[in-house]
Amino acid sequence: MDGLEIQEELKPSHVSRLFSFAQLLAFALTFMESWEVVAMNMGATLWNGGPQSLAWGCIAVVIGSLSQAMSMAELASIQPIAGAQYHWTALLAPKKQRKFVTWMQGWVRWFAWVTALAGSTSSEAAILQGLVSTSYPNYVPERWRLTLIMYALLISVGLINMYAFWLVPWLELASGVLHVILWLIFVVVMVTLGPGHKPDFVFLEGGALSGWGSSFVAFNLGMFVPAWGFIGFDGAVHMSEEVRKAKHAVPRTMIYTIIINGILAYGITLVLLFTMGNPESIQDSAYPIIPICLNATGSLKAATAMVAGLVIVTYCVIAASVASVSRITWAWARDGALPSALSHVHSRHKVPVRALWLPIAIVMLLALLNIGSTSATAFSAFTALSSFGLYSSYIIAVGVTLHARLTGVLGDEPNAKVRYGGWRLWNGWGTPVNIFALAWTAYLTVFLAFPTTLPVDGTNMNYALPIYAAVVLDALIWWFVWGKSKWPGLNMIPINRVEIQQ
Repeated sequence: MDGLEIQEELKPSHVSRLFSFAQLLAFALTFMESWEVVAMNMGATLWNGGPQSLAWGCIAVVIGSLSQAMSMAELASIQPIAGAQYHWTALLAPKKQRKFVTWMQGWVRWFAWVTALAGSTSSEAAILQGLVSTSYPNYVPERWRLTLIMYALLISVGLINMYAFWLVPWLELASGVLHVILWLIFVVVMVTLGPGHKPDFVFLEGGALSGWGSSFVAFNLGMFVPAWGFIGFDGAVHMSEEVRKAKHAVPRTMIYTIIINGILAYGITLVLLFTMGNPESIQDSAYPIIPICLNATGSLKAATAMVAGLVIVTYCVIAASVASVSRITWAWARDGALPSALSHVHSRHKVPVRALWLPIAIVMLLALLNIGSTSATAFSAFTALSSFGLYSSYIIAVGVTLHARLTGVLGDEPNAKVRYGGWRLWNGWGTPVNIFALAWTAYLTVFLAFPTTLPVDGTNMNYALPIYAAVVLDALIWWFVWGKSKWPGLNMIPINRVEIQQ
């Protein structure tokens, strides 16, 4: 697949190219908010795996995510498009399987991004409720209140995306700057004021308060906190049709955001583990970052201000997530899998308004899971659901890429060469990077179905696998009922599709 020339032209999308490279990079940095995810959700790792699961797991996650991003960035440089993986799958998959694989890829990817929005919103709502509980001891953090907070967050960011989308690139640029400044503030405060721990505690201390007797399983379950912080690097691709010089800006953004966020996430991991104070008092809290800041500063106001910074950044993440998931909804409707009404772009706002509110409505229904589960269990279900979908989409896209590399057949064209855009893997590195990305993604996927707490009951069961299986089954049934015979495939006009190597 070294050299293949492909040119594909979309039918007019009627959206505006608002994003510069700097704005898209800030969008991606805050969209992932890797170090904030570690800070706000490290309690899940202390519950499973202990400090060593963060200290070592974060390194493994960054390396694995970089291999995924490198594989995807190469495809984004060839074809930056809102549909992302399912378009790349259609480009590279063998001719006989192309339509079916593209169909399944599109559905699991769309569902993954809807549930990713649920995970971000749930995390924001939980930390907000934690701040209120800390400031007002008489406040009772009822589960139904968490659901109502999620509703308020979703509706507000939906209105921003609908009526003031021109503001979103600048909002994300500002939050990208805050993303870095806030990290510096946390590091300085914790290093200068926080109590210290020895390296043995940070790098060797395990633990499974969850009931898991296997330290290996507990370690891998604890690793999902940093892994969640590195899901979504491909969210920038959904904005491709609204980015200037997309073939150069999009792939570079995907790589740079992993590198920058990797440095920030591992830095804050070490800082928090070394300065977190008494681990028993931290483990007893549903939101460990709040007592960690309290232990360091000795001031409720100072701790609240620090955590409020995380809340602001995460709110911008939700705004970005709504923008991203609305674009893949719009693209999937444009390609005929969702109702065509969702592909409509508002003539004045230049936003796919209908595609914007459908994911929000679905997440509002998913938020009802909070009422019947603990907040931690609901959050784990949201993150596992989105991880199942996104990892599946990565496996399919990288798998067809590897097939094209090893067989020399791109789609139905033998001996074809690809014309790359602004980024590509170095000569000879494509195959090993793709293989490692596949192996890493498959390895993490195995543990997504595991319950985070033993023994299992109705309030802590991991519902991710059965829900994901239901989504896949529905997509299969709909394929045989309608898609196989009536779905026209992707809404593309091929122009000079392939140049055969002489």
